[in-house]
Amino acid sequence: MKEIKPYTLAVFSENTVGILNLISIVYTRRSINVESISASPTAIPGIYKTTVFSYSDRETMEKVLAQIEKAIYVVKAYMFTEDEIVHQEVALYKVPTEKLMDEPELENIIRHHNARILEITHVYTVIEKTGHTDETEALFQELKKYDIRQFVRSGRVCVTKDPIEHVSVFLEHRDRQLREIEKEEERE
Repeated sequence: MKEIKPYTLAVFSENTVGILNLISIVYTRRSINVESISASPTAIPGIYKTTVFSYSDRETMEKVLAQIEKAIYVVKAYMFTEDEIVHQEVALYKVPTEKLMDEPELENIIRHHNARILEITHVYTVIEKTGHTDETEALFQELKKYDIRQFVRSGRVCVTKDPIEHVSVFLEHRDRQLREIEKEEERE
């Protein structure tokens, strides 16, 4: 039996319509449920990163990675295990402000979870917690006692534990190869 483990894919691409659709189709065809997905610009101008978190076996994830890399707008994709990355997510919780004022224990819960208050109005208070899924879920479970009105959690964001950004090295190598090809063509 194949070992099911958590995997994170980092897909570097141009900012093009349809990338998320392409990624979701690849996962759907392999019957893999996406636990979370997030997309954002990177430090490299014109390059965007889509981070996809899911559970599967290594062989299947390698096939997913290879299939995603074939897409025309994908620059490069990488697969990581939990020990190869540093990851976080952000959760927002909305509770009634009257509960915050009337229940001293609520403030202790917020402090205990290293959460912070983002906004206070007469009607509601928005609390933010950054952490792993189990940490944001633990705070949610405690806040449920205080009439939580809204809860949302972002997708996973991550960086590698490697000292370099692999896509930068890949792009530099590709650009060097293209310059060499151009020089060869000029000589001919």
